[in-house]
Amino acid sequence: MSIDPRVALQSLVTALEEHLAASASRRREDDPAVEAAYVGVADAFEVYEEALYDAFGEITPLEIYEESDDDEDEDDAEDEDDAEYAPDLVEAEVEN
Repeated sequence: MSIDPRVALQSLVTALEEHLAASASRRREDDPAVEAAYVGVADAFEVYEEALYDAFGEITPLEIYEESDDDEDEDDAEDEDDAEYAPDLVEAEVEN
């Protein structure tokens, strides 16, 4: 049984509004309310996209971003690259 895309869209909009409210009232960096709202948006989006596809054969141009362990390793490598590059910038500015 498919969900009406309009109902799924309204659920997505509600999830986005809840995420905004949680973000605006964040108490600390790792606020569980913000994290729960984030997951709610991702879940509502997946339901909407599936309903949209089932009803009309269409998808959105959006993707759910999921951070994996590989992404963290890449971030660490980028930080190391930036650390090596920064002294070059300082030297170039001093020369000018």
